Amino acid sequence: MDKLTLYIANKNYSSWSMRPWMALTAAGVPFEEVLIPFDDAGGNPKFREISPTGRVPVLHHGDVRVWESLAIIEYVAELFPDKGIWPKAAADRLVARSVSMEMLSGFRALRGACPMNMRRPKGKIELPVGLGEDVGRIKTIWEELRARSGGPFLFGDFTAADAMFAPVVNRFDVYDLVTDAETLAYMDAVKSHPAWTAWRDAALKESWIVPSDEA
Repeated sequence: MDKLTLYIANKNYSSWSMRPWMALTAAGVPFEEVLIPFDDAGGNPKFREISPTGRVPVLHHGDVRVWESLAIIEYVAELFPDKGIWPKAAADRLVARSVSMEMLSGFRALRGACPMNMRRPKGKIELPVGLGEDVGRIKTIWEELRARSGGPFLFGDFTAADAMFAPVVNRFDVYDLVTDAETLAYMDAVKSHPAWTAWRDAALKESWIVPSDEA
């Protein structure tokens, strides 16, 4: 099999890169990582050399190019069906894909007000209208799924659904958005996962600063 090469951006800021990286890493899928940093709001012109959209993440597999976080995860899950990237039960896979798509397409108030920033000191900011609804919906998803699975992750074991929500864990944490024990317990589980700690440790070593992401 041709090797998988995952092109990503800054680990400190790139929530889109974090999702497939964590899903593949947590599942033990072998891949080569290539980090092309963006150091301003305009990204990096080099992205256009490797991605049809001029954005990352993008996965190269021989002549195949796969872009967008969830599409990358789906592609790799098909290549490695025994790696447990999605939950084992068909009904759980359906729900996992549904909440992953909800994460992909929604929660715009949270995204806009609270950029992912692994280095940010914990502290509150002035919150826009609508952010409370986003936070409440995400908390409900996490609570209901963990109650059904028994935890510690959304479907018991760590899956792609947890990877899709991993950047939200950072946002909830560094912007001090939640205080209830149930939500914090899930966040602690994610932050303790080896894939998270590996990403975080690398992010903290980066020197690039993107002012627009320093809320």
